[in-house]
Amino acid sequence: MEKLVDKINSIKNTSIREEIKNRLKEFKNVDKESTQELFKELYYCILTARSSAVKCIEIQNKIGDCFQNLPEEDISKKLKDMGYHFHNRAKYISKAYEEIEKIKDTVNSFKDEELRNWIIKNVKGLGAKEASHFLRNIGFDDYAIIDSHILNILEKYKLIEKPKLPLNKKQYLEIENLLKSLAEKTNTNLAELDLYLWYLDTDKVLK
Repeated sequence: MEKLVDKINSIKNTSIREEIKNRLKEFKNVDKESTQELFKELYYCILTARSSAVKCIEIQNKIGDCFQNLPEEDISKKLKDMGYHFHNRAKYISKAYEEIEKIKDTVNSFKDEELRNWIIKNVKGLGAKEASHFLRNIGFDDYAIIDSHILNILEKYKLIEKPKLPLNKKQYLEIENLLKSLAEKTNTNLAELDLYLWYLDTDKVLK
């Protein structure tokens, strides 16, 4: 782990640190009382499963709030027209909008693992990774987003033997605990650590 700790600390001495700090500020500035803002981040995270983050950001930037109140077939058509492969996820996006007020109330009342578990159970289309991604993107710091990029880095530094995706709950929590230890050693939280690890694998700071 020490080699990876040293690598992250070396990046923290570059301009990337400021870029990551600015990205984290954007997450913190999301208005969790706004159904529009929550829904935009929620459908983005529904789209990201097994998909390119760059493509999903492109869709989010072009669509904005336009998925609100659209029937499932219209959402599906828009996704298909934009070259998004899994356009059948329109059903999850449509359902999420129907439930967005309940989701908003829960986000603003639950906390910790209870909140993530509720989202996994009640928001179709989101597993542990996507639920964690959604919570990070609206300002929560304490959930690990364990995707293929994170696994690549942990495998590269010989901290894990890379498992097959999707991870089961036991695997997810075990790797999350490993990341918590790494976060402590690098004086970061899980949200910040994710951006550093993602940068190590992609040379990009996205969301």
